[in-house]
Amino acid sequence: MKPDDVTAHCLALPGAAEDFPFGDSPPVYRVGGKIFAILSEGAVPPRVSVKLPPDEVLAMRAQHPDTVLPGYHLNKRHWVTVLLSGGLEAEEVRELLGQSYEIVVASLPRRLRPA
Repeated sequence: MKPDDVTAHCLALPGAAEDFPFGDSPPVYRVGGKIFAILSEGAVPPRVSVKLPPDEVLAMRAQHPDTVLPGYHLNKRHWVTVLLSGGLEAEEVRELLGQSYEIVVASLPRRLRPA
């Protein structure tokens, strides 16, 4: 999956927004003001960090040790960094992005959840 595809997928999710809290990069994707994905498009290879349930974090890292890494500068219990080098199919990356989005939406107060 290419970085542009990650951006397009994230921004297509209801209530999602892109911002740059750390300067010119990396782009951060939020819903209800909370981060669900961070895209490091300038890294080689490009990568995206997503939030997952702790048991899934361990399973993903064990299944794909060369592609799914501990979340870079993030809570390693809840976040993974996925290399966009082809180790995971584009559909798998989209599913991880969607799962991260859903986890964050579920944690929002009802008044902040997208309709």
